Amino acid sequence: MSNDAQVVVSADDEGKVPTGASSVGTSEIGKLAVWSVTSAKPGNGVDLLRDDSLETYWQSDGAQPHLVNIQFQKKVRLHELAVYADYKLDESYTPAKISVRAGNSFHDLREIKVVDLEEPKGWVRFPLTSHVGGGGE
Repeated sequence: MSNDAQVVVSADDEGKVPTGASSVGTSEIGKLAVWSVTSAKPGNGVDLLRDDSLETYWQSDGAQPHLVNIQFQKKVRLHELAVYADYKLDESYTPAKISVRAGNSFHDLREIKVVDLEEPKGWVRFPLTSHVGGGGE
C-alpha cells in the first residue's frame, strides 16, 4: 500500500463515515482501534492512513510483507473493509493482494479473507463474513 492508500473499517457501531467509503447501514469504526504498520518511509506514516484525505498516503519501506495492524480493545463484529487505491498513481506500489486476519491477540491471528486486487481505482470494498473468529467478532 502506498500512494493514496486509505483503509476504512466498517461495523454496526456509530462512527464517522468518509464519503464513498462505507456501504449503506454501516459506520466507520476505525477510530476505535489502535493502528500500526510494519514499516513506513519518513513523512508517510500510519497517521496518513486515517487522516480523511485522499491526497496523503502511507508508504511502506523495507522488505515485504507490509502489514497494517488494526487492534480493538474489545471484540467487535466487522462487516466490511474498504481500501482506497489508485493503480494509475501508485503502479508498482499498489497492493496486489490483501490478507485479512483476525484473532484474540497478535499471536493467534488466522486468515479469514484474501482479496486479489487488479489495477484498482477508488474505494475497493470487501465484505467480511458474519462468522469471524477471535477479535473480529
